[in-house]
Amino acid sequence: MSRPKRRVVNFLQEFSIPLIAGVFAALLTANLAPEWYHHWFGAIHGGGEHGDGHHEVFDLGFSLFGHPVGLQFLVNDIFMVFFFGIAAKEITEACLPGGSLNPIKSAVSPLLATLGGVFGPVGAFFAFLLLWFNASPDSFPEGVELWGNQSLSKGWGIPTATDIALAWLVARAVFGKGHPAINYLLLLAVADDAIGLGIIAVFYGDPTNPARPEFLGLVAAGMAVAFAMRKMKVSSWVPYIFVAGPIAWTGLMLAHLHPALALVAIVPFLPGPKRDEGLFVEPAGGGEAHAAAHHDHSPLHQFEHQLKLFVDFGLFFFAFANAGVEMAGIGPLTWIVLAALVVGKTVGIAIFGFLGTRLGFPLPKGMSGVDLCVAGFIGALGLTVALFVAGAAFTDPLLQGQAKMGALFSGLVGIAALFIGKALGLGKRTQPAGENRGESEAA
Repeated sequence: MSRPKRRVVNFLQEFSIPLIAGVFAALLTANLAPEWYHHWFGAIHGGGEHGDGHHEVFDLGFSLFGHPVGLQFLVNDIFMVFFFGIAAKEITEACLPGGSLNPIKSAVSPLLATLGGVFGPVGAFFAFLLLWFNASPDSFPEGVELWGNQSLSKGWGIPTATDIALAWLVARAVFGKGHPAINYLLLLAVADDAIGLGIIAVFYGDPTNPARPEFLGLVAAGMAVAFAMRKMKVSSWVPYIFVAGPIAWTGLMLAHLHPALALVAIVPFLPGPKRDEGLFVEPAGGGEAHAAAHHDHSPLHQFEHQLKLFVDFGLFFFAFANAGVEMAGIGPLTWIVLAALVVGKTVGIAIFGFLGTRLGFPLPKGMSGVDLCVAGFIGALGLTVALFVAGAAFTDPLLQGQAKMGALFSGLVGIAALFIGKALGLGKRTQPAGENRGESEAA
C-alpha cells in the first residue's frame, strides 16, 4: 500500500471513522427510508422468525444450532467474535510485565475506579428507572413490567462498559498527548470492558433458551487445545483462532451463551512478547513509526496486526446493522440509559478513585482530582459495547430501540468533554509520553 493510502487508512482506524460512519448511516437510513432499512435489518431489531413473524431477507438457507444464518448471525455472532478477540488481546498485553495491569499494586487506583465505573452506572440505572416508573408508569409500553425475565430491569448492564477506542481518542484531545490521565483512563476502560464481557456471558444469554453450563466443557476443551499449541510452540496465530476458537464458539452456542465471547478464552494463550511496551503509546514519528513500534512476530501481535484492519472497518457494518433506530423510538429508557452512563460513570469513578487515595493508592503523578472527574465523564462513552448489550438485553423492538438511542446519545459525551476540557484548560499541562508512562507505572 502506498504511503498516502496508508496514511488515510491509519487516520480512519485511529479515529474510529468506520464505526462513527456506520452509526450515522444507520440513523439516516432508518429515519429517511425506514421500510427499506427494516426490510433488510428487521431481524436484528426484533424481527425475524422469533420477532414479528418475518424471516430475514438475507438468509443463507441453513441454520447452525437452531439459529438461522443471515445478517444478524453473521454480524453479531461471528464478526463480533473477532472484535472481542482484539479486546482480549489488549487485556492480555496489559497483564504483561510493563503493562498497565502489571504489577497489580501499581494498578489499584484505576482498578478501584473501574469498580466505580461499573457499580455507579448500575446503581444510577436502577435509581432513575424506579424514579421514572413510579412517577410516570404510563410512559412505558403497555404490559411492560419493572421486574422479571423480560422486564425493564434487564437493561442494567447497558451502561456498564466504556468504548476503549473512542475514550482514548477523546482523552487525547481533552488532556493532550502524554498526560497521565490518558493511561489511567485506558487501564480503566480495558478492565471495564473485561467486566463487561463477563456480564454479557453470565447475564445476557438467550432468554428463550435457558443456559446449559455443561457445554462449557467445550470452552475448556478449546482452551486446552490452545494451551497444548502453546506448549508445542506453534508460531502462527491461525490454528489458535480457527481450531481452538471454533471449539469454544460451539461450546458457548450449545450452552446458550453469547458466542461472540469465544476468543476471549483463547487469545490469552497466544504466545506474545515478554513485556508490554504500552497500550496506544505513540513514539515520535507518527502513524508509521507507531505501526513499526508495535510490529512483532509473536502470534499475539500478528493476530492483531493481520485482523485489526478487518475488525476496524467491519465495525461499520456492525454499527449500520445495530444502530438504525428511528428518532420516534426515543423514550424513557433512552434517557435512563444515558443518565446512568453520564451520572453513574462520572460519580462512580470519581468516588472510587478518591477512595483509593484514602486507602494509600494515590493517583498517578501529575493527575489531579479534576482530571479524575473529567476522566470519569469521558468513561461515559459507551457506544459500541453498550449497543451490543442493548441488543442482548431486550428482544422487544420498542424497548431495544429506546435503549440503543441512549447508548448512541452517549457519543455526545465526547463533544461535551472537549468543551469542558477547554474551559478548564486541561490540555495545557502535558508531558512527554515516555516520562508519564514511567510515572504512571510507578504510581
